[in-house]
Amino acid sequence: MTNTQRMHRATTDDSTPTAYDASGGWTAEDPSVGEMQLEDRSALRRVAGLSTELEDITEVEYRQLRLERVVLVGVWTGGTAAQAEASLAELAALAETAGSEVLEGLVQRRDRPDASTYIGSGKADELREIVLSTGADTVICDGELTPAQLTALEKVVKVKVIDRTALILDIFAQHATSREGKAQVSLAQMEYMLPRLRGWGESMSRQAGGRAGSNGGVGLRGPGETKIETDRRRIRERMAKLRREIKAMKAARDTKRTRRLRNKIPSVAIVGYTNAGKSSLLNKLRRSGRPRRRRDVLTDTVGFVRHLPTQLVEAFRSTLEEVADADVRLHVVDGSDPMPTEQIKAVREVVTEVLRESDAPPPPELIVVNKIDAADPVTLTQLRSAIPGAVFVSAHTGEGVEELQTHLAGLLEDPDVEVKLLLPYTRGDLLARIHSDGQILSSEHEVDGTRVHAKVPAALASALVDFAA
Repeated sequence: MTNTQRMHRATTDDSTPTAYDASGGWTAEDPSVGEMQLEDRSALRRVAGLSTELEDITEVEYRQLRLERVVLVGVWTGGTAAQAEASLAELAALAETAGSEVLEGLVQRRDRPDASTYIGSGKADELREIVLSTGADTVICDGELTPAQLTALEKVVKVKVIDRTALILDIFAQHATSREGKAQVSLAQMEYMLPRLRGWGESMSRQAGGRAGSNGGVGLRGPGETKIETDRRRIRERMAKLRREIKAMKAARDTKRTRRLRNKIPSVAIVGYTNAGKSSLLNKLRRSGRPRRRRDVLTDTVGFVRHLPTQLVEAFRSTLEEVADADVRLHVVDGSDPMPTEQIKAVREVVTEVLRESDAPPPPELIVVNKIDAADPVTLTQLRSAIPGAVFVSAHTGEGVEELQTHLAGLLEDPDVEVKLLLPYTRGDLLARIHSDGQILSSEHEVDGTRVHAKVPAALASALVDFAA
């Protein structure tokens, strides 16, 4: 073997690192830092503790019919090993939310994802062996894959491959309840799907061929249109229809927002990471005994995750605009999460992007650390030091909710005016406005009309001057 051949082998093999000796031979020595990093990049790291297999065999048999069996795989390109494993643990939680059963979690150290198969051809073969040994039917990658990467990796592992973006879109589709939310998620899914359409066999065949007597008949002869082109055309038509529907719904939302701003109705927009407990805290505030005006608006926005798909940000832009017009931004953080500061960073990135297009100044932010009943005391101590002014609560036990109410009352301007009125029975319209926009403290029906003691906005109070008792 020549020195050139030896050099080629030393730089391509995964064997023990070697160094060139002055005598013209190759000798083994301790690996350098760069060589150890190379070994890290060429090895898959198995992340323990991610299996979601159920212990009760009866429940397994029941859920087996509807659960996909998945293997997770991620590429660790930067940060610490703990951050890489936390990202994969989050992917496992998302997969569970989507209704899947996580069998394995694997992380590979690389400078960047492989342009062809995301993890490289050799590691793709190893992934295929893991798929066979576990009986998995789906591989979920912790990143957004290009259409070419999806196709190439599927050809190797021979099971369905999806990426983080598709998984998040699927979860949003499952949990969308309002008509506008469903339309927004459908649009985001189609924007993601359009460049990733694939066809095999019959789906790639021509329709309405050029020869006489074809199925197309007279007037439809010619090069024709492939099945995949038909699918693309139909998706584009559906996307155009959804955009028109969302535009109409946005107009209705803008009208309500304008009316609320004109009447000076205070608004609180609740933002936060997924599973931070936004909805639970929202319900706790609504059910609490806080002396809150009926016309206060508490808005729950979409849940945030790291690397929130661009399609979702664009689709939900009209919903996220509520944050820009709110009087207070209530930022809910999961105190029990291993990396709560990463959650805060991910949410702020998206909110900042939305606010950048608004001319109005950003509303004041009040950070609320939730789930303190389940959080590590050391983590809570660190958060109290890192986030001065934050409120620490537990939506589950109610601890700290009263303090949160006090903070909100201080941040929200109170435009109410206390009035005592005698409204004639012919002015039921004014009584209805007091019910909808104000807070009735007491009311009593008399011979001449309804005697009302209430707190109302200043604008409404000026319209009621003539009826002051």
